[in-house]
Amino acid sequence: MAQGRGSAVALGLALLCLLIHSEIAESATYTVGDSNGWTFNTDSWPRGKRFRAGDVLVFTYNPSAHNVVAVNRGGYNGCTTPRGSKVFRSGNDRITLSKGTNYFICNFAGHCQSGMKIAVTAV
Repeated sequence: MAQGRGSAVALGLALLCLLIHSEIAESATYTVGDSNGWTFNTDSWPRGKRFRAGDVLVFTYNPSAHNVVAVNRGGYNGCTTPRGSKVFRSGNDRITLSKGTNYFICNFAGHCQSGMKIAVTAV
């Protein structure tokens, strides 16, 4: 009888590992702006795509000309950088999506207003 319980525990652990692995395997990586990269008029790029929490967005750009700032809805709508916002400057930023709507802008003068912003909703 003890052997049966041990087998059930082993099976349970194996299933748990499989579930964890399949969650990781389901994550997708997206290059923002596709071949154009992170640039002006990118605000429509997320349309028609399905994002999940854990997916990774890759922002490629010239760091002397642009940046990526993770903002809240107010920062996105107003093209402002709220206090405490995370600013990325590498030119090849990898950002993992959280569940809900994730907002990103470029805060170089006039860039967000020219469509260099995206709102990505992850389920």
